[in-house]
Amino acid sequence: MWRELLPVGRHAGSGGYRRHAWTSADAECRSWFVEQAEARGLKYEIDRNGNQWAWLGDSDAGDAVVIGSHLDSVPDGGAYDGPLGVVSSFAALDALRERGVTPSRPLAVVNFGDEEGARFGVACVGSRLMAGVLDPAHARDLRDGDGVRLADAMERAGRDPEAIGRDDERLSRIGAFVELHVEQGRYLADTPHAVGVASAIWPHGRWRFDFHGEANHAGTTRLVDRRDPMLDYAAAVLSARELARDAGALATFGKVRVEPNGTNAIASLVTAWLDSRAADSATLDALVKAIDEAAEGAEVTRESYTPVVDFDVPLRDRLARVLGGVPVLPTGAGHDAGILASAVPTAMLFVRNPTGVSHSPYEHAEETDCLAGVTALADVLQDLL
Repeated sequence: MWRELLPVGRHAGSGGYRRHAWTSADAECRSWFVEQAEARGLKYEIDRNGNQWAWLGDSDAGDAVVIGSHLDSVPDGGAYDGPLGVVSSFAALDALRERGVTPSRPLAVVNFGDEEGARFGVACVGSRLMAGVLDPAHARDLRDGDGVRLADAMERAGRDPEAIGRDDERLSRIGAFVELHVEQGRYLADTPHAVGVASAIWPHGRWRFDFHGEANHAGTTRLVDRRDPMLDYAAAVLSARELARDAGALATFGKVRVEPNGTNAIASLVTAWLDSRAADSATLDALVKAIDEAAEGAEVTRESYTPVVDFDVPLRDRLARVLGGVPVLPTGAGHDAGILASAVPTAMLFVRNPTGVSHSPYEHAEETDCLAGVTALADVLQDLL
């Protein structure tokens, strides 16, 4: 399974993955998911928000255990973030069958759509829509860098954008959701454990900063006469780093767009996106406010926000107990499990990442650790089912 997925959406130059929502690479990943479901005799469904499901047992019975993650990527992302969870889910199902386990509850593997938000700028679109924390009208009007609306991209892929929105019927079927994911950090690398259990997700969000200036000639305009928004943007980047360090939090300007974007032109507009995360909402809110104040004259728009997520404590403790007291650790990264936590009991397993690198072609996990993750997921399923 892993080898089949490796070439899909991989960029020859960077070696990273560009599996963005509702593109040809995304379609290939979705076809792969269908093939895996059919090869195991599972019932395949795609819900009205574009999420894919593969069911073992009665999908309408309720109290189902759901496992899975996502197959899309950030620009030039790694091979593990998302796909490891989906591949491991099918492999854990295979392991259960090899053990002769007969589930007493329905089991489903899910591939949530557009988790990374790489194309349309909002993360976890599929799970947010399903859980009712993303307005359908707003989602339909999201646009990519070429101005293509999410609604139009869905239509081209054969989906009905008018059908998207909170899915109470599907949520009511789920008794628990467990997402396996490569660790995005290196806490486990300093322990003897290949697998850990998540305790919570830091609150996090994305903000758009618009710095306005005046376009002019780079070779003839005196420095004193310039209104260069690039200077304001640069000052905001440096301030964000300093303020985040002092707050014990994180702040990153990772995406920027410049107009008119000419080498010999002073910019008229710099639009930059801030990703910020902290251990609690009060710290995050204060940090973003301070960055806003440091970015003098910028127009600031909050595009997404996820409050702190504490995973279901009984489920979390049950996983840790089943796995023999593995580490329980928080994360600063958002996940579909964090979105669904507002609607159903959720938990996460992390697989050790030796370098801690993620969202990069250098993201990695050792095969032995990945197999340990499959075994851990199978053990958890055997206990839950």
